[in-house]
Amino acid sequence: MADVKIHEIRKSYGAMEVIHGLNIDIADGEFVALVGPSGCGKSTLLRMIAGLEPINGGTISIGARVVNNLPPSERDIAMVFQTYALYPHKTVGENMGFALKVAKADKAEIDRRVKEAAEILSLTEYLDRKPRHLSGGQRQRVAMGRAIVRDPQVFLFDEPLSNLDAKLRIQMRTEIKELHQRLKTTTVFVTHDQIEAMTLADRIVVMQAGRIEQIGTPLELYDNPCNEFVATFIGAPSMNLLAAEITDGKLSVGNLSFDGPSGSQKAKLGIRPEHLILSNDGLPMQVKVVEPTGAETVVFLRYEGQDVTAIFRERHAFTAGQTIHLKPDPDHIHIFDAATGVRL
Repeated sequence: MADVKIHEIRKSYGAMEVIHGLNIDIADGEFVALVGPSGCGKSTLLRMIAGLEPINGGTISIGARVVNNLPPSERDIAMVFQTYALYPHKTVGENMGFALKVAKADKAEIDRRVKEAAEILSLTEYLDRKPRHLSGGQRQRVAMGRAIVRDPQVFLFDEPLSNLDAKLRIQMRTEIKELHQRLKTTTVFVTHDQIEAMTLADRIVVMQAGRIEQIGTPLELYDNPCNEFVATFIGAPSMNLLAAEITDGKLSVGNLSFDGPSGSQKAKLGIRPEHLILSNDGLPMQVKVVEPTGAETVVFLRYEGQDVTAIFRERHAFTAGQTIHLKPDPDHIHIFDAATGVRL
């Protein structure tokens, strides 16, 4: 295993720079997720770590080695792709051991490693089958097994669960988490699904337009987002943002007032859906849609032209068109500059 250091990494396509001087230190054994919207550069960054994409500036180190000019085969990494990339004419066992065979490893050693990986991933009974006889989740396990047998210093995952249905994604999330807890191999995991990132990662790197917005543990990002983008990207449903005014240190939204930062300016009040409270002196909001899920009730509302989402653990018989009054819990308010989106 090894740490990964990314220092001032840049990437350009012609005159257009798409990765803008990123810095990330990933500790030995750490699980780090790269998240962000499509086109933010997360997969490009992963491919640069893998050596599949050349860099235009900065350094990437794996362990004690700067790997900028090393081909992928010499970086001691293993990559799991979104599309599995299995050989259809080879058995599960042959797919898992293929990289070792190419490296001219001893057959007994290949068999030993394949058997160990198959036991970890519950694939032992499928070793003689072809990929076409496996489910999507089983194929993804085979792709992971192929990475495990190489015993790399770093695992790289490029949106490995995006082709699976919702139930399988949840199952595979658990299996990847258990795998990391068992092997403790340094892991970099790219996903557009922030729930995957929240449940899997030790730390999350939130990216936008080739830049890093914030790095932190899942709960640090959830509880203390540094700006509007992180606040609305992390968490599902996302944080509500309501137009507000700061006047002499008081934050005002409608008829409500809260303690705020000093000075006077336009702002936005951020509040998570679970931190809106039914209250007679709350803000009047019109119910649009009610989604009872059993464990909770999700309510989509409208307040002065702004969309609002509320989550209740209790069951409520709200109806479309009804007006209810909701008040932000003052202990869970976030305040952002209306112009810049930066947390105040």
